Amino acid sequence: MTLGPVDDERMWADWLRGRMFDRRVVVVAGSLDDAVASRVAAELMTLDACGDEAVQLMLDSAGGTLEAALTVIDVIDLLGVPVHATCFGRAEGSAVGVFAVASRRVAAPHARFRMCEPASRFSGRASDVAAWATERERQLHRFSERLAAASGQPVDSILAATREGRYLDAHEASWFGLVDEIARPTAASVHPFARRPVGFGPKRPSR
Repeated sequence: MTLGPVDDERMWADWLRGRMFDRRVVVVAGSLDDAVASRVAAELMTLDACGDEAVQLMLDSAGGTLEAALTVIDVIDLLGVPVHATCFGRAEGSAVGVFAVASRRVAAPHARFRMCEPASRFSGRASDVAAWATERERQLHRFSERLAAASGQPVDSILAATREGRYLDAHEASWFGLVDEIARPTAASVHPFARRPVGFGPKRPSR
C-alpha cells in the first residue's frame, strides 16, 4: 500500500501527539470542534487517571463552537490534577475560555487573544429554532460566567469585551486576568518540559 502526503502527515501528527501524551502534554491546535473536544477530553481524563502530576495543555486555536468549549471546560473543572495551560500562538473565542480555566496560565510573549462570541451550529426544523436560540443563550451566559470567575472580571465586562471582539496581547490579557505569567523569550522558558519557572506577569486577581 502506498501512502500519500496526507497519510504521511496524519501518521506524523499521531506519532507526535503520542510522544507529547507520554509526557503528560495535551495539544489543542486549530479549530476547537466536537471531534477535537472529544479527543482532548479523553486525553485529559486518561492522564488524570494515570498519575498525580499536572497536565500541560498547549494551545494555539482560532476558536470553535461553544458546545466544544464547554465540554473541555467541564472536564478541566472535574479533573483531580491541575492543568497548566500555555498559549503559544493565539486563543480566540471559545479557546479563550478553555485557556482561562486552567489552574496556571502562561502566554508566550507574542501570544494574542480575542474575546469574541463562540460559534454555534444548529440543524433541524424551523420550528425548533426558537428553542435552540434559548438554549444557546443559556450556554453563552454560562460560558461568560465561567470566564468571569476565571479572570476576576465582572460578567458585564466579559460580555462587553465579547461584543466588541476585543483583541489583547499577552500583557493586556495579563491585566485582564486571563494570563498568570508571560514566558521569557528564550527557548528554555517556553519549552513545555522545562523544569524552571517561566517569566512572571501580574498575578491573577483574587477571588
